[in-house]
Amino acid sequence: MSIAMRDAFGKKLVELGVTHPNLVVLDADVSSSTKSALFGKAYPERFFNVGVAEANMVDIAAGMATAGLRPVVNAFAIFLALKATDQIRNTICYNNLPVIIAGAYGGLSDSFDGASHQAITDIAIMRALPNMQVIVPSDSFQAEQALEYALTQQGPVYIRLNRNAMPDLPRAAAISTVKVTEGSDVTIAANGITASFAAEAAELLKKEGIKAEVFSVPMVKPFGIEAIVESVAKTGRLLTVEEHVLAGGFASAVSEVFMKRGISCRFDAIGIEDTFTESGPYIPLLAKYGISAENIAARAMALSK
Repeated sequence: MSIAMRDAFGKKLVELGVTHPNLVVLDADVSSSTKSALFGKAYPERFFNVGVAEANMVDIAAGMATAGLRPVVNAFAIFLALKATDQIRNTICYNNLPVIIAGAYGGLSDSFDGASHQAITDIAIMRALPNMQVIVPSDSFQAEQALEYALTQQGPVYIRLNRNAMPDLPRAAAISTVKVTEGSDVTIAANGITASFAAEAAELLKKEGIKAEVFSVPMVKPFGIEAIVESVAKTGRLLTVEEHVLAGGFASAVSEVFMKRGISCRFDAIGIEDTFTESGPYIPLLAKYGISAENIAARAMALSK
């Protein structure tokens, strides 16, 4: 089991602070939760707690970027994606500024605080913004890779981070689509932390004689799609999985590419339907909305008939 994604991200900020003297970190008074406090302790002169003012924080970060600094903005994903949307669009994206937006507690991972704190529309919002790149890591190592990658970019990058520790997945040299299991019967493309459940589902499917090819796909924009296209050419079946509403999210991004290219296959998508989510323990809550190894296996099996 990996360490929690937020812990890995906070430690990576500290590590990169050594090699990136222009790196500055901003937080909206939740640094103990986002773990940006680790950077604040190591580099107090480069850390700025702006209070519960996400929109103002984004504008401050934009100004810093115009002065040659590399800001990383930290807050809960839902408040960055919704409360600061105007500022992200008009100050950061419109001017194509190199600001990293780290959305902590993504998806349902702020499980006990309920619908008001659970980010289930952030990917749709962020990927619609011109110039914005969108990364949804599957584990702590991918979270570290996402930060390293974002610091090499000349425009804005949104990184959606999970609160909880999730199982480690196979690693690639850089943040990219990773093949988790080999298979020939059905392709499962999983975004974010759903990849670990998809890997478990592949083991369940193997017992039923079905070979699932599972991919972890963290890059939503620009889209890491080519490996998925190649796999579907072999299997003829595709199941997508995401911790987000189906409208405008990962499944939508996949469908857009497949339709434009004229790729035909049997297709299904697991995600949150047109509903607000609720409070509860994280793993059972995910299962309630279809994100479980058992449900992924069942839906993949139905596709394979």
